[in-house]
Amino acid sequence: MPVMSVRLSDREHAKILALAKQQDKEKSSLAKELIAEGLKYKALLAYRQGKASLSMLSKTLSLSLSETLDLLTTFGIEAPVSFGDYLQGFETAKKAIH
Repeated sequence: MPVMSVRLSDREHAKILALAKQQDKEKSSLAKELIAEGLKYKALLAYRQGKASLSMLSKTLSLSLSETLDLLTTFGIEAPVSFGDYLQGFETAKKAIH
């Protein structure tokens, strides 16, 4: 596993320490979690701003299209897929499986 050193301000370090203590986690585990969530946020922001497609967002987040649509809904971001489109895709997938 690669190792990366990151310089933090005293304020950033204190926030990570406080949050790690609050959540009863190791600070390195929390830092990795925060990085993962930050990457997710940046990907969602790029999608919302039209800088990434739905497909690109799914790939970036390593999620299925359905999971990506659910995530968008969680954050109140509209997806360019209607419920009818979703159902049609679901029916097509069912036919392909059987």
